[in-house]
Amino acid sequence: MFDNFREDIEAFRLRDPAATSNFSIWLNSPGMRAIWAYRRQHWWWEHGHPLLARWLSTRSRRKFGVEIHPGATIGRRFIIDHGMGIVVGETTIIGDDCMIYQGVTLGGTGKQHGKRHPTLGDGVVVGVGASVLGDIHLGDRTKIGAGAVVVHDVPADCTVVGVPGHVTTMSGIRIRSAHGTPLPCPPDADAATVEKAIADVEDQMHVQYLPDPLDETVDALVARLDGLERKLSCLHEVAIDEGKLASASKSDKE
Repeated sequence: MFDNFREDIEAFRLRDPAATSNFSIWLNSPGMRAIWAYRRQHWWWEHGHPLLARWLSTRSRRKFGVEIHPGATIGRRFIIDHGMGIVVGETTIIGDDCMIYQGVTLGGTGKQHGKRHPTLGDGVVVGVGASVLGDIHLGDRTKIGAGAVVVHDVPADCTVVGVPGHVTTMSGIRIRSAHGTPLPCPPDADAATVEKAIADVEDQMHVQYLPDPLDETVDALVARLDGLERKLSCLHEVAIDEGKLASASKSDKE
């Protein structure tokens, strides 16, 4: 446990520019102190004293504004930056080298029993005010944007934003929509061509992206607008041709 304390301090000094010294971290970092309190409470929980562990965690909640259930499993070098309003549920599992900001909720979605809270892989970062809900898994090195609400599994090396949360970047590649990017089709392609291109990208990348109804609706509207503009252009050309024919016929009569 004391080895974890030393690692936590080193992690804070590496990732928090406001941490100027070990003493400063101990004195001025409620997030760090909340983590240390959790580690002591988790020890009591694991050694058959759940009531004492919960009582201590309630005291920590009032003192630091961070509610971590002593039954949660948290890995090494975990960082809470600006800890306030954070909730970590009982069956939450957090890997090594993770970081969460103020207002984050790692919670459940109802009154289920058993595993009902999220699992975070190694190196996950959860932004300000984000909510990760239910028995879902966030892959290693995933980043959750501020205010996002995530209720489905997320692959590794992704960035997730929005409500509901959807993948915007995967392994450094910008995701065009909920399905994938870049789409191998021309910008003026019709709706059927766009759907086929999306399906081809999914087959190639073998990744199930989180659906975003708004993004899908915009894609469909853009494809529909392009089709209408092409039809209007054709009608305009036909009208011009008919006008030329009418003019020519009138000239012949004269």
